[in-house]
Amino acid sequence: MNRLAHETSPYLLQHADNPVDWWPWSAEAFEEARKANKPVLLSVGYSSCHWCHVMAHESFEDRATADFLNEHFVSVKVDREERPDVDAVYMEAVQAATGQGGWPMTVFLTPDAEPFYFGTYFPPAPRHGMPSFRQVLEGVRGAWADRREEVAEVAGKIVRDLAGREISYGGPDAPGEEELAQALLGLTREYDAQRGGFGGAPKFPPSMVVEFLLRHHARTGAEGALQMAADTCERMARGGIYDQLGGGFARYSVDRDWIVPHFEKMLYDNALLCRVYAHLWRATGSELARRVALETADFMVRELRTEQGGFASALDADSDDGTGKHVEGAYYVWTPRQLRDVLGDDDAELAAQYFGVTEEGTFEHGQSVLQLPQSDGLVDAERIASVRERLLAARAERPAPGRDDKVVAAWNGLAIAALAETGAYFDRPDLVDAAVTAADLLVRLHLDEHARLSRTSKDGRAGANAGVLEDYADVAEGFLALASVTGEGVWLEFAGFLLDHVLARFADAESGALYDTAADAERLIRRPQDPTDNAVPSGWTAAAGALLGYAAHTGSEPHRTAAERALGVVKALGPRVPRFIGWGLAVAEALLDGPREVAIAGPGLDDDGTRTLHRTALLGTAPGAVVAVGTPDSDEFPLLADRPLSDGRPTAYVCRNFTCDAPTTDPERLRTALNG
Repeated sequence: MNRLAHETSPYLLQHADNPVDWWPWSAEAFEEARKANKPVLLSVGYSSCHWCHVMAHESFEDRATADFLNEHFVSVKVDREERPDVDAVYMEAVQAATGQGGWPMTVFLTPDAEPFYFGTYFPPAPRHGMPSFRQVLEGVRGAWADRREEVAEVAGKIVRDLAGREISYGGPDAPGEEELAQALLGLTREYDAQRGGFGGAPKFPPSMVVEFLLRHHARTGAEGALQMAADTCERMARGGIYDQLGGGFARYSVDRDWIVPHFEKMLYDNALLCRVYAHLWRATGSELARRVALETADFMVRELRTEQGGFASALDADSDDGTGKHVEGAYYVWTPRQLRDVLGDDDAELAAQYFGVTEEGTFEHGQSVLQLPQSDGLVDAERIASVRERLLAARAERPAPGRDDKVVAAWNGLAIAALAETGAYFDRPDLVDAAVTAADLLVRLHLDEHARLSRTSKDGRAGANAGVLEDYADVAEGFLALASVTGEGVWLEFAGFLLDHVLARFADAESGALYDTAADAERLIRRPQDPTDNAVPSGWTAAAGALLGYAAHTGSEPHRTAAERALGVVKALGPRVPRFIGWGLAVAEALLDGPREVAIAGPGLDDDGTRTLHRTALLGTAPGAVVAVGTPDSDEFPLLADRPLSDGRPTAYVCRNFTCDAPTTDPERLRTALNG
């Protein structure tokens, strides 16, 4: 009996027809293990994970392997995107034991959920010194049957070791000039001056670090910070990690030069990068940054938007190559012959030169990932636009990658912020509307009457898993951006509801440290707590940013104090590991700058003068600035209290800690006030 058929997770549903007798993560699964006196196999992955699919085909769809599992184990399947808390706790154990981690994650547990043996992908036959999955299963079964006391001792030691781990918190003091300068120096040392980005292969888009660099430049004028940000963004935009036809970014590059991506496309990457490129354009006027921001926004709306108006989690790396075989990257790669078939000889030659398509290929089997190795200015723009259009149409005839349709609250919060700001910067009200629709969905479907969040939904049905810290923080961040862009104070109010939960249920009252799960959440073997930014801002640093933004809007001292205390971890980690605390550093930049509070008092956004001041405020580069727009003394935004018009004209007030400079009706004076 497979119990996954009624789950909301597309990843679990992919396994619903396996011969393995899967259980979802539940108390009932562990009770069954206890009654049957069996160990638990915990298998964790996600729907767009290439090696998860490989292991599923090789092992979980194999009848003999399934029969062995069903006889000797209770098998539990977890979607790491639905249960990041479960994933985090056991990944910490895997990394501590093996020195590495990844997905699929394979962990063997006692019926008390205590881990005692770990791994990631196991092949169906021994390979490169790695045992086969069947050998692992037989070894674990033998240990469980014959050396139970040893297993219990190992499991107990692991749990004690995990419980004894302490976060390097750094105290309640936020970082200052010295720590941020040290962080910049550390990034400079790790910067790849030839290729952009930081470190070696595989190379992940450093979106949060770039945001820090842009904010640092805005606050200090440090040209080196801006140069690293701009060069990294250009290298990524010209590389194969960026979809040169359809827009949007793949999850990472397998090489240092951004040429060959791991082809899955994640909502969170594209939301973060869309916002970063929009902010780069805001700082520099770069036409490349403008194009990439808009193309990435359009990709999210076109390919990830669900029927309900939210945004799906991901597109798979694999797709049918036309022969019935699922192959990584099949949807995206090209050969010279394929170009000729679509474009004819002359345009195919141009396309091959323009996109870097060669007979040898840059990927597998003579196929190439499209890049932009030369400047756009060297070719006929209209001709290239026609080439792009025809190639995109031809690609659309290929079997498309699968889509993970679940809506993750946190990642939708990131998308809302990106689409709202990008739409406002580039006069694209359709993008702002898409952000509003997604926000409406979160309020309607993910929020209960007590403003508690569900982590996920699918097909208009909320999932059973509770939101974690990053959900509350990122959705609040999205709502705050939406409030600044739309002038609708209801989004500020909703952000406040969510942040009240952060203070009440996720924060340590004594230290100000933050936990990834609520105090009343399901108890695991360890309460997860990780302040480092990885592919997305950590819940900890995201909460610090949202708390600071809300405090700037409202003047709330408890929220500002909580933000400052949370940033203590950035003081500790920023100078040592700046690549892994990028969003925390960006929030610290906002704190050092104020952040600035901008009130635009006017008749409303249907008034030309009000709109001009509002747009000028949104385009200001002051780190983390918040913007309120509305009629004087509007009760929707505290920033508008006692902010009259000047001589009956729309008026801007730029403040810090609710202490304001002289008001102005001049957009140029406002621009100067917010860009210096």
